[in-house]
Amino acid sequence: MTEPGTIRCDQFLSHPPARVWQALTDPELHARWWAAGDVRPVVGHRFTLDMGGFGQQPCEVLEVVPEQLLRYSFAEGSLDSTLTWRLEPEGTGTRLFLEHSGLDLDSPMGRQAFEGMGRGWPGILRNMEKALA
Repeated sequence: MTEPGTIRCDQFLSHPPARVWQALTDPELHARWWAAGDVRPVVGHRFTLDMGGFGQQPCEVLEVVPEQLLRYSFAEGSLDSTLTWRLEPEGTGTRLFLEHSGLDLDSPMGRQAFEGMGRGWPGILRNMEKALA
């Protein structure tokens, strides 16, 4: 087996960390920039994200540092990957770092997700800026 695939990207957002944190953890705001789901910043909280044609993806919150870090499992039972969102103040805004890790590059689904999401994540992060405006 090859090393699991990891996608890393970041986006500057012209909002303070508290506002970016809200976009990551408020279900109504989260649905505006990415996917509907009952995301909450509580370790152990289980929720699903509605990924449209890719279905409901089960998730579980693994780590929370308010306004700094949110980590959760993503697509349990299919992709079995992890999303880590890290916020760093930058000037008058926030640099948001995303790491999508654990994608199995030896499986067709994992390889497809790695390639598709690798292209898709930057646009999704830009959508957050629009949702916060």
